[in-house]
Amino acid sequence: QVQLVESGGGLVQAGGSLRLSCAPSGRTARSYAMGWFRRAPGKEREFVAAVSRSGGSSYADSVKDRFTISRDMTKDTIFLQMNSLKPEDTATYYCAAKDTINLYLRYVQQSQYDYWGQGTQVTVSS
Repeated sequence: QVQLVESGGGLVQAGGSLRLSCAPSGRTARSYAMGWFRRAPGKEREFVAAVSRSGGSSYADSVKDRFTISRDMTKDTIFLQMNSLKPEDTATYYCAAKDTINLYLRYVQQSQYDYWGQGTQVTVSS
């Protein structure tokens, strides 16, 4: 069983930056395609960003050019760098992992993922 440990959430003013981290326990992150999703108050959980096992990335239109998902192979960790944050980015952010042999696909549907983290809160004040 894989556990995903997220960190890096917090309170930031609009225009600021945060970096979220996600580290799987039990197996190396290189075995998984990874993704970030978020749930804002009163809304459904939605896709934010995804990274393939080889490092290719995909983003939701709402975060494109502001957020960057990446892998650090030496630290076996996934990051979500969030810049130019807006109040509408306020949400609980969830890390997800998909066990796959495919090196290139990025997965944007929640149902495609096998494991989920507990979530980390990001609050952006105006």
